Amino acid sequence: MNDPKLDWGDVRIFLAIARGGTLGAAARLAGQTQPTMGRRLRALESAVGHTLFQRTRDGFVLTDEGSAVMLYAERMEEEALGFSRALSGKEQQLTGALRISSSDWFGVHVLTPVFARFLERHREVSIELVTDSRRYNLARREADLVFRITPFDEADVIQRKLMHIDYALYGRADLAAAYTREGDGAGQTLISMDSAFGSLPDVVWVKRMLPQARVAFGSNNRGAQARMCAEGAGLAVLPCPLGDSTPGLARIELDETPPGRDVWFGYHRDLRALGRLRALLDMTIEAVGNV
Repeated sequence: MNDPKLDWGDVRIFLAIARGGTLGAAARLAGQTQPTMGRRLRALESAVGHTLFQRTRDGFVLTDEGSAVMLYAERMEEEALGFSRALSGKEQQLTGALRISSSDWFGVHVLTPVFARFLERHREVSIELVTDSRRYNLARREADLVFRITPFDEADVIQRKLMHIDYALYGRADLAAAYTREGDGAGQTLISMDSAFGSLPDVVWVKRMLPQARVAFGSNNRGAQARMCAEGAGLAVLPCPLGDSTPGLARIELDETPPGRDVWFGYHRDLRALGRLRALLDMTIEAVGNV
């Protein structure tokens, strides 16, 4: 990969195709057109003198040569991203963009009010909030700042516990008074996480407390759970900032409270001097942090 004709931009194309598996998927990852992806790949293969992908009916598969250079390509990418992060980390002025990732309900009910005040104060900054369950890679600048319920184990990530969130069992307000804490949940319906998240502490807790209750609705979206609970479809264990702010819901007290969760934030160490990131974190910690 030391050929003087090698273009770093073509290496980026190689990585996008390896990760996407097809020219179409790679084009979306790289922000290029599909014909451009094909042309750049041919240029790279010509430069290195090897076929890097086997073209199959289902997409592109790395050849032995492609697999051999994949690690080096990723190292080149990491160095290039480090170059970019190092320059970004020197910016002190409060201008520019921040890309932030969190869960859906946390982004809406906890972060958005803080972000609104921050943007009112710093009008030259823009924020992009992405709410889904995918874990964004901080080293690759897929996100500048990530909030999640588990600590980070990635290298070069600065992290801190932001807050502890209590959870509670909720029901529709006009039906909650009729619920009795006695019994095993027979005749009750539950609103819970979907099956992929069945091992979460609050899911395990409600199954233990109400083993005979039937799950009527499951979703990985906490907001959808809260809305369904308010419609009277069943009981739901929800984060208290969400449950308490959802109209029509009331807490239901059992002999034991559901386990809460900690929220952590993390960002790459190369961005520790980025002024707009520091300012946003300071405001967020002041507003919601209760470590």
